[in-house]
Amino acid sequence: MKSPLLRLLCLATIALTSATPILRAAEPAIITKARAYLGTEAALNAVNTLHYSGKLELSDMDADGPEGPITIEIIFERPYHQRSTVTSERGTEITVLNGYDAWQRVSAANDDTRWNLTLLQIPQIKNLRANAWENLSFFRGLEEAGGQIEDLGVTTMDDQTCRKLAFIHSPEVVFYRYFNVATGRLVLTETMLGERIREIGSIEVAGIKFPKELTTEATRPDGTTQTVTIRFDSVTVNEPVPADAFEMPLLVSK
Repeated sequence: MKSPLLRLLCLATIALTSATPILRAAEPAIITKARAYLGTEAALNAVNTLHYSGKLELSDMDADGPEGPITIEIIFERPYHQRSTVTSERGTEITVLNGYDAWQRVSAANDDTRWNLTLLQIPQIKNLRANAWENLSFFRGLEEAGGQIEDLGVTTMDDQTCRKLAFIHSPEVVFYRYFNVATGRLVLTETMLGERIREIGSIEVAGIKFPKELTTEATRPDGTTQTVTIRFDSVTVNEPVPADAFEMPLLVSK
């Protein structure tokens, strides 16, 4: 089973060296408005862990077929920890980021003796680190993480006047975000692979608005479009995470 999570949600730094102090560009004003739309500064700054639970659907998935239903669980912990678990009738896929290390374990349904463990490569780790930062930062502080934010000006998206910003984690990892100029609401996120991610509805937890639904459109090699939808049943803020949640499992059972 190949989970779309690693492709879509991984969805790393830019090194800047100089003999003189670096002058940071002023933060675009839309970031303050975007954060205020989600919650108060106190609420956003207090987030250390996030725990999402929900269901994943593919546009061409047969609900009664071997791929469905698919459940998903995602845990983020500051600064760079992430654990996603995708479970279907075929089996379970666990993808974990632990700082600068990452691994993926795929096991067959109803038979945990049939499994495969893979160490992820640098490009995948960079994407996972960027994804963890994006989910925990609420748009602010990328410069301190070694990246930069570029203001690309005003544009129209979905018939709304938006401010377009590029969140540049590295030359290979960039998120383009469109914010409604009037409200600060995030309208659309684009990746360098051309994926288009929209947030629908909201769940309010700990004074913060989280998306009720995430819809990602991606173009297949044959030119057709696949839509991946994640519907969240719950979001938990600052839930303690077991220390071993991000540790790589033993290669040999005891």
